[in-house]
Amino acid sequence: MRLKNKKAIVTGAGQGIGRSIALKVALEGADIVLAEWNPETGNQTKKEVEAVGRKALYVKVDVANQKQVQNMVEEVLRAWGKIDILVNNAGFDRGATLLKVKEEDWDAVLGVHLKGAMNCIQAVAPHMIARQYGKIVNMSSIYGKSGSIAAISYSTAKAGIIGLTKSVARELGRYQINVNVVLPGLILTPTIAKMAEKYRDMIIERTPLGRIGQPEEVANVVAFLASDEASFVTGATIEVSGGSSM
Repeated sequence: MRLKNKKAIVTGAGQGIGRSIALKVALEGADIVLAEWNPETGNQTKKEVEAVGRKALYVKVDVANQKQVQNMVEEVLRAWGKIDILVNNAGFDRGATLLKVKEEDWDAVLGVHLKGAMNCIQAVAPHMIARQYGKIVNMSSIYGKSGSIAAISYSTAKAGIIGLTKSVARELGRYQINVNVVLPGLILTPTIAKMAEKYRDMIIERTPLGRIGQPEEVANVVAFLASDEASFVTGATIEVSGGSSM
């Protein structure tokens, strides 16, 4: 129970990696705020968290909307009094190549991934600074490091999250707030399950471990970074990719 009595916010917690993170953090002893745009999936994860004996609070929020994020954080502090952990996981993609990407799609993808992470960090930072304690884990992707064809908005947003993480880690380190970023590779999420098999196989062939990853394998790393076992880890970029980006 590395996270016993901690209070955590997990964005995009309705499915895939976000759901697995919420459940793992709950199993480690934390109560979870499920910040999720989709009420159906958000409430389903809430039931699963409560089923393992932890408190769960579902909040419908668009993380790209600064006011909604601020209202969420204020609601959590009223209800629970503190926020120990923030996991910025919310994201989606509207795939397109350089010459075909639409401005509205570019803005939407960067809005959720990058602006969303910034909004959440800005909202929780004053509280964490006041307490001289906090764990922030941002979710990037190996494509934020390498780029990817036909995912220009997504790759750019994920690269930005790496830079955001390092800048925030430098600013907040003096307050004993740890800020790290995780870069998953090919993980079996609902989105990847719909990917054409030939494309999945191409990635798996380039992966030294020779298989697709599971959401729980990402969640395990996040739980470590959210715990005091990672007390001297900050500004780190940790890949969970089976070695595919070597």
